[in-house]
Amino acid sequence: MTARRQARLVTLLGPAFVAAIAYVDPGNVAANLTAGARFGYLLVWVLVVANVMAVLVQYLSAKLGVVTGRSLPEVLGERLSRRGRIAYWVQAEVVAMATDVAEVIGGAIALHLLFGVPLVLGGLITGVVSMLVLTVQQRRGQRVFETVVTSMLAVLTVGFCAGLFFAPPDLGAVLGGLVPRLDGPESVLLAASMLGATVMPHAIYLHSSLARDRVRHDARVERRQALAAGAEARDDAVADDDVAVPAPPSPPVVRRLLTATRWDVVSALVLAGSVNIAMLLLAAANLPGRTGTDSIEGAHAAIESSLGPAVAVLFGVGLLASGLASTSVGAYAGAEIMSGLLHVRVSLLARRLVTLVPAIVLLATGVSPTWLLVVSQVVLSFGIPFAMIPLVRITRDAGLLGGFRNGLATQVAAWAVAAVIVALNLALLWLTFTV
Repeated sequence: MTARRQARLVTLLGPAFVAAIAYVDPGNVAANLTAGARFGYLLVWVLVVANVMAVLVQYLSAKLGVVTGRSLPEVLGERLSRRGRIAYWVQAEVVAMATDVAEVIGGAIALHLLFGVPLVLGGLITGVVSMLVLTVQQRRGQRVFETVVTSMLAVLTVGFCAGLFFAPPDLGAVLGGLVPRLDGPESVLLAASMLGATVMPHAIYLHSSLARDRVRHDARVERRQALAAGAEARDDAVADDDVAVPAPPSPPVVRRLLTATRWDVVSALVLAGSVNIAMLLLAAANLPGRTGTDSIEGAHAAIESSLGPAVAVLFGVGLLASGLASTSVGAYAGAEIMSGLLHVRVSLLARRLVTLVPAIVLLATGVSPTWLLVVSQVVLSFGIPFAMIPLVRITRDAGLLGGFRNGLATQVAAWAVAAVIVALNLALLWLTFTV
C-alpha cells in the first residue's frame, strides 16, 4: 500500500470509535471490576471472546451503511408496514431511552465521586454538557463530533487504565486467564452477564448511520473539489445543490471503503476491549476478595483504599468521560432511529432535553443508582434480538448488497454470534427475575 493510500485510509477512520463508546459505558465498569475482585484473572477470556463478537457485529452494521448508503433503521423502515414501523420504533425508542438513563446516571455518579455534587445536579450537568457535544455535531459536522468523542474515549482510557502502571498485574496469571474455564455458579452468572451485555442495540443502529454519513461526506468533498478544479469559467460550479446528493460509490471505491471500515472497527474495538480488560486486571491485581465492588461507588472506594486517592481520581475522571460521551452518543442514536423508522427528524438538542427528564426524575427518587443501572441493562436485553437478527438477515440480502453480501462463512459466524448473544440476554432476563 502506497504512502498516499495509507494516509487516505487514516482519514476514513472515526465512526467505529464513536460506536465503541457503547462498550466502555458506565454499565460495564462494575461488572468488570466485580469479575476481577471475585475471581481474579479467571474471566479474562470472557472479555476477549466478547470483543471478537463485537468486531463482527459492528463491522456488519458499518458495511450496511457503506454499501447501501442507508442505515439499518432506514432499511427496516422501507420494509415494514406503517404499523410495523411504529411498533418497531417504540421498542427501539425504549431501548435508546434506557441507554440514555444509564449514561446520565453514570455521569452523575462520577461528578458525585469527584466533587461531591448531588446526584440530581450531577445528572443535570451531564445533560447540559452532552447538549454542548451534540451542538458541535449539528454546527461543525460529523468529523468534529467524531474528534470530540474520540478525545473522550482517550481520556477514559487513561482514567481506567492508569492504575495498572501503579500496580501491574501478574503476566503469567493474565495468560492463564485466556484459557476458557469457570468456577461455580456465580462465575457462570457473571460470565453470562459480561458476554450478554457485549452488544448494545443502539450501537448497531448508530454505526450504520455513521458509516453512511461518512461516505456521503467524503463524496461531497471529492465532488466539490472536482467541480472547483474544473470551474474556470463557472462561478456557481461548487454550489451546495450540485454536491448535496453524491452518486453511489463504484464497486472499487466500496472495496476501499470497506477496507478502511475493517481497520476502523478493529482498531476501535481493540481499544475498547483493552479498556475493559484493564479494569478487570486492575481489580484482579489489587482488589481480590474485596466486597462492595458490585457498585461503582464501592469499586471507587476500594480503589482509593488500595491504590490511593490519585488513582481513584483518575478512575473518576475516566467514569465522567465515559458518561458524557455515552449519553451524547445515545441521544444521537435515538435521533437516527426516529429518522429512519418514522421519517421524522427531531433536533438533537430537543431530543436531549426530552430524554434527560426520565433520568433526572429517577435520580430524584433516591433509588440506588447502581440498581437503576442494572434495570437499564435488563431493558437493553429486550432490544438485542430486534437489532441483531435483522442485521444478520439484511447483510445477506443479495438484492440489497449485491456482491458485498455476507459470504457463507461470515453468515454462519454472524448467526452463531447472534444466537449466543440473544440466548445469554434471555438467560440474564430469567435470572434477574428469578434469582
